[in-house]
Amino acid sequence: MADMSNEQILAAIQNADRAHHVHPFTDPSALRQAPPFVIDHAEGCYVTGQNIKLLDAMAGLGCVNVGYGRKELAEVAAEAMERLSYYHSFAAVANPYAGPLAAKIAEHAPKHLNKVFFANSGSEANETLIKLVRLYWKLKGKDSKRIIISRDFAYHGSTIATTLLNGNKAMLDDFGLKAGKDVIHAMAPFWYRLGGDMTPDEFGLHAARDIERRILEAGPENVAAFWGEPIQGTLGAVIPPETYWPEVERICRKHDVLLVADEVVTGFGRTGNWFAQETFGFKADMMALAKGLSSAYLPISAAVISDEIAGVIEGREAVLQHGFTTSAHPVTAAVALKNIEILERENLVGQIAKDTGPRFKRTLKALEDHPLVGEARVSGLMAGIELAKDKPTREQYPLELAICEHVGQACLMRGLIVRPVGNVLVLCPPFILNHGEIDFIGKVLREALDDVQSRLD
Repeated sequence: MADMSNEQILAAIQNADRAHHVHPFTDPSALRQAPPFVIDHAEGCYVTGQNIKLLDAMAGLGCVNVGYGRKELAEVAAEAMERLSYYHSFAAVANPYAGPLAAKIAEHAPKHLNKVFFANSGSEANETLIKLVRLYWKLKGKDSKRIIISRDFAYHGSTIATTLLNGNKAMLDDFGLKAGKDVIHAMAPFWYRLGGDMTPDEFGLHAARDIERRILEAGPENVAAFWGEPIQGTLGAVIPPETYWPEVERICRKHDVLLVADEVVTGFGRTGNWFAQETFGFKADMMALAKGLSSAYLPISAAVISDEIAGVIEGREAVLQHGFTTSAHPVTAAVALKNIEILERENLVGQIAKDTGPRFKRTLKALEDHPLVGEARVSGLMAGIELAKDKPTREQYPLELAICEHVGQACLMRGLIVRPVGNVLVLCPPFILNHGEIDFIGKVLREALDDVQSRLD
C-alpha cells in the first residue's frame, strides 16, 4: 500500500472488511448501508478514526482501564515475545510470568480466593467455572447439584454454556438454545424497572429472596450455584440496592449453594475497590475476571476459586481434564502483570474511590433534572443513565422509537462515545479520566439529551 493515498488505503481496508469480516453483535445491513468506521489510533481516553477524535467513555467495552497507548505495555509485550513467544502450561509446565500474575491476583483478591486458572476471555473464564462447579459437587458426592441460577438481564458470555446463563432472550432464540432444566433465571435487582412502590432497600431484599424461592422450588439438593455480576453491565448497568448482595450471600450459605461472582467488568477497580465484592459487601466462592486484567491490551482471563474448592479438586490426585492452547500465554501474562503494576503505581483504584468516582457520580446525577432522564445509576466509574417516557410512573419509551440510540448518536456527533442499550446509556470510561473530561461528558450528554428532546416535542 506504499504507493496509495490515505483515501485509497482507507477504502481498501473497508472493502476487505465488508467482503470478508464477520463482525460480532452487528447487523449485516449496517455494513451494506455504509462502510465500517475504521478506528486506527488511540491514546489516553481518546480513539481516532478517519481523522475524527472521540472521547471514549466506554473504554472500548469497559475494558481499557489504564487508557490507550501505554508504551510500557507494548515494550513488555515485545520483550516477553522475544524471550518466550509461546509455550503451553499443560503437564506442570510454567513460564516466568503466569505464576507471578496468579500470585498478584491472589494478593488483591478476597483472602480466601487464592487459586487461578487462566483462559482467554470472560466467556471462557465463566465456562471454566461452570465445569469446576460440576466437578466440585461430583467430588463431594452430590451429583444431583447441577442447576445454576442466573438472572434476568444477565450477561456471562457467548459460548453455548454461558449463553444459557444470559438473561437476553435474543441471544438464545437466534441459535435455537433453551435454558432447560439445568439453568433457572431469577429476578434482577433492577429497582427502577421492577421496584414498584418498594424502597430500594426493600426491593433489594425482595429480589434476593426471589433467588431463595427458585432454590426452594428446585430443591437445594439440586442447586449447584448462583451466578451473578455485581453490577449487571451489558444490559443496562443495573446497580443493585445495598441490601441485595449480603442477602444473596446469606441465602447461598443457608442452602449450600456456591456463589459465583462474574467480575469480568467490575474486577480490578471499576467500582473504586479492587473487586466489587468489597464494594457491595459479600464474598464469592469463585469469580471470573477478564477485561481489566490486561486492560484488553491482549486477550486474557482468569477463573479464581476458593481455597476450599481448590482443596477438594486438587485432593483427588487426578488430571484436570480442561484447558486451552493459550492458557497462561507468557506474553499476555506479562502484559497483565505490568497492567496491574500500573494500577498500583498510579493508585488508579484509590483515585476512583476518592476523586474521579465521586466527581463522575455528581456530574451524571445532575442529569436527573432533565425531562428525559429517569435515573442516573453510578458506582465508581460505571454508570447507566435510564431514559423515561414518564418520570413519575417510570414508564419506558417503546424500544422501536430508538430514543437511546438517537441520544448516543447525538453524543457521537459531539465527540463522545457512550453505549445505548435499550433505554439506558451505559458509560465505563478509562480510569485515567481527568476532571475536564468528566465535565465534558456531562456537558455533551446534556446537549445530546436536549437535542433529542427538542425533536420529540
